[in-house]
Amino acid sequence: MPKVTRDDVARLAGTSTAVVSYVINNGPRPVAPATRERVLAAIKQLGYRPDRVAQAMASRRTDLIGLIVPDARQPFFAEMAHAVEQAASERGKMVLVGNSDYLDERETHYLRAFLGMRVSGLILISQGLSENAATEIDAWDARVVLLHERPEAIDDIAVRTDDVGGAQLAVRHLLEHGHPYVACLGGTEITPMVGDPVTDHVEGWRRAMEEAGRSTEDRLFHSPYNRYDAYEVALGLLAGPDRPPAIFCATDDQALGVLRAARELRLDVPEQLAVAGFDDVKEAGLADPPLTTVASDRKGMARAAVDAVLDDSLRVPGARRERLRQFPSRLVVRQSCGCH
Repeated sequence: MPKVTRDDVARLAGTSTAVVSYVINNGPRPVAPATRERVLAAIKQLGYRPDRVAQAMASRRTDLIGLIVPDARQPFFAEMAHAVEQAASERGKMVLVGNSDYLDERETHYLRAFLGMRVSGLILISQGLSENAATEIDAWDARVVLLHERPEAIDDIAVRTDDVGGAQLAVRHLLEHGHPYVACLGGTEITPMVGDPVTDHVEGWRRAMEEAGRSTEDRLFHSPYNRYDAYEVALGLLAGPDRPPAIFCATDDQALGVLRAARELRLDVPEQLAVAGFDDVKEAGLADPPLTTVASDRKGMARAAVDAVLDDSLRVPGARRERLRQFPSRLVVRQSCGCH
């Protein structure tokens, strides 16, 4: 059978091909409801399928949004990616996801690949944007929105939560239970990066401790962000003679590892060890005991990032734009801190 074209649809619907295009693309010009119904009926009758590749070549843009995350296996990034996909779907877009695995070269690889595919925009969750990645973005004059952090390497739009303030809420709450101090399970020992969420979580812990007149010396411990490595670190920390009375973990995934280590060592949580995390992933409420943590508005952040990456008005030279959108954090109190 010959391929059905846009001309065929226009002829059957009694309209121009331009009107057919407006119906298919939901713009840029409005179409009268009756005319729209005729076009849609013709599309259904003829079985017309738009050639998305041809459309992309003509407009030099696809209906795709690129999303680069450090590790989609980690619950926080998986939930954030799902929220971005939902927000993009509401705008008629699809999402391509790449995992950088916390490696600069993989992040740059996906930047090149997605931008070369002429994505409508790129949402980047980076653990410290490398110089090569920043150069790649500048070379493509790309639409990039930084989600979950704001690296200083590029001057672009960012959407994030109040990481410092959220961490302060959690640590203050632990201290209010009467603990002499709260230890912190931060990230790795790599030099802290400005704008990195885990760096800000550690800073929030430090500020809360100092506000309460408590020393932070020798009370910051390092661990990768996942539960498996955090479990190994916690085994050594909790089995030692200087076991802390309370631990604030920079991520919920780390906190889940700490809870597992405590159970294995037969430590009662929260009687012998209070624990709090950050992110409020789905598993936090199912932990044993349920994990006290800090929540961010992931759906709101994802929607803001998608809106920003698709908003052409933000890219006009001289246009006023909200370069940093910060969402508030809130404390979610469960039982691991000592509350009932």
